[in-house]
Amino acid sequence: MPKSTIIITGGAGFIGSHVVRRFVNNYPDYKIYNFDNLTYAGNLANLKDIELKSNYHFIKGDITDAAFVNKLFADINPDAVIHLAAESHVDRSITNPLEFIMTNIVGTVNLLNAARHAWIKDKKVSSGKRFYHISTDEVYGSLGNTGFFTENTSYDPRSPYSASKASSDHLVMAYHHTYHLPVVLSNCSNNYGSHHFPEKLIPLAINNIKNMKPVPVYGKGENVRDWLYVEDHARAIDVIFHKGKEGEKYNVGGNNEWKNIDLIQLLCSVMDKKLNRKEGTSASLITFVTDRPGHDLRYAIDSTKLQNELGWKPSLQFEEGLEKTVDWYLANDAWLQQVTSGEYMTYYQHQYDAR
Repeated sequence: MPKSTIIITGGAGFIGSHVVRRFVNNYPDYKIYNFDNLTYAGNLANLKDIELKSNYHFIKGDITDAAFVNKLFADINPDAVIHLAAESHVDRSITNPLEFIMTNIVGTVNLLNAARHAWIKDKKVSSGKRFYHISTDEVYGSLGNTGFFTENTSYDPRSPYSASKASSDHLVMAYHHTYHLPVVLSNCSNNYGSHHFPEKLIPLAINNIKNMKPVPVYGKGENVRDWLYVEDHARAIDVIFHKGKEGEKYNVGGNNEWKNIDLIQLLCSVMDKKLNRKEGTSASLITFVTDRPGHDLRYAIDSTKLQNELGWKPSLQFEEGLEKTVDWYLANDAWLQQVTSGEYMTYYQHQYDAR
C-alpha cells in the first residue's frame, strides 16, 4: 500500500542508509525523513549521493527523547515508520548495557507511543498506516550444528544487545495486539556490504589487512553466521514494507553460512589479490583473541516464508558479495579514514589491544 510520508529511524547508519537511498530513489512521490542522532556509527557522508533530492529530509534527534519524538510526529504527520535506529554491537552491550536498554527499548516505546497517539483516535486506526520494526536473528539465541531459526522459534537472547532487541520485538507485537497498531516486523541475519562501520568483523578485517595490522578473531574462529548482503536486505525491507501482512514477522537471511575463520581466510585471499600481495601475506595477520562472554555458536536463518509469500530471494552468493564489498572499501579510503578517527580508535584499543 502506498505511503506518502515515511520516517526512517537510523537512516544514517549502515543498513539504514541503504534503505533511505533505495526509498528516495525508487519512490520519488514519497517524502522520506531520515531521523538519526548521528552517534558514532551514523554518518551523513553515507548519503551524499541523495542528500539534495527534493523528497529527502534529514532530522537530527534522539529516539529516547519522548517530547522530541512526539513533536516530530505532530509536525510531519507520518504515514509510516521504518524503525532501524538501534545500538547494535554485542561487545558494546557487554560494556555498557544501559545504553542499549535506553535506545533499543525506551526509544522503541517512544516511537510506538507517538504512532499510537497519532494514528489511533477513539479506538479507531487511521487507514494506510504502518509501523515496521527491523530486528535481528540474535533474539533467537544460539543453534547447535544443525537446524534453522524460523518465525516460530522461541526467543532465547544471550547478550544485553539481543535481550534489548527481543524486548523491543515483544513490545511492537504487544502494541499491535493491545492497541491494534498496524505493525510488521522482520529479523535478519548478519549484514555485510558498503558503508559498514569498522567495528564489525568484515570491515574491521578489511581495514586492518589494508594497513598490515593484526586481524582479531574471537576464540578459535569456529562461530558460524549466516551472511546477508546489505542491498539484498534493503530490498527485503522494501518488499516487506509494501507487501507484508499486518501483524506478521518475516525472517531475512542470505543462505550463506560461514565459520568466522573460514570467512576471514577467504577475505585474506581476496585482499592479497586486490592489493597485489604475495599469497598468505594477509592470513599471517590473523590473531586469535580471548572469546567474548556468552558468544553464540551458530546462527542460521530460514527465510522460506519471505521467499514463498512475498517473492523475495537473495541476489548473490557470499563470495561475489564479499568481493564487491572489498572493492568498495578500497575505492573509498577517504570515507574509511574519516570514520576510523577519534572515538573509534579509543574503542578499538579498549576492545582488542587489551586482549
